[in-house]
Amino acid sequence: MIGSLRGRITSKTPPQLTVEVGGLGYELEVPMSTFFHLPAVGEEVRLLTHLVVREDAHVLYGFGSEDERRLFRALIKVSGVGPKIALALLSGISVTAFAECVKREDAAALTRVPGIGRKTADRLIVEMRDRLAAPQPSEGGTVLAPAVSSESEAYGALVALGYRPAEAARLLKSVGPGTHSTEELIRRALQGAARE
Repeated sequence: MIGSLRGRITSKTPPQLTVEVGGLGYELEVPMSTFFHLPAVGEEVRLLTHLVVREDAHVLYGFGSEDERRLFRALIKVSGVGPKIALALLSGISVTAFAECVKREDAAALTRVPGIGRKTADRLIVEMRDRLAAPQPSEGGTVLAPAVSSESEAYGALVALGYRPAEAARLLKSVGPGTHSTEELIRRALQGAARE
């Protein structure tokens, strides 16, 4: 898996760009939220990435922030939402605004994004409600969803291991208070699950 790229931008055509890294040109698709903040062609850039392997292609997606990439990865796990729709969502609405729409169950705001119909918006609200941790303000006063912490990383790992979101939250809560690393939280949660 390619986790990030640092290189020189050789072309920009929304929503695609090419980044040259060590003589190789990587074609990426990026949401407009990232595209608008890219430096000029010829300048250096660092992007977080997610590789989607399909039967007919390998497509590399690029993101300017970890919050964007995390939301993209959560969105493509929702039934009926593929990378194209996830990219459209990130292009049409910020991570913070998306979290607010889910929290307020505002399907109408989501349907304003091209490619998102009423059924898809309703499904996003239902399925993403459990995936978005309780939003916490960051230093700049904006809301991150989910917050970057050992608890949210452990939660994400448990969900990736196949635990339902509510079950993962319950297992982490049973670990109890204290400052634990992500690995320690996961280990204790799995030990708790094994004892049940």
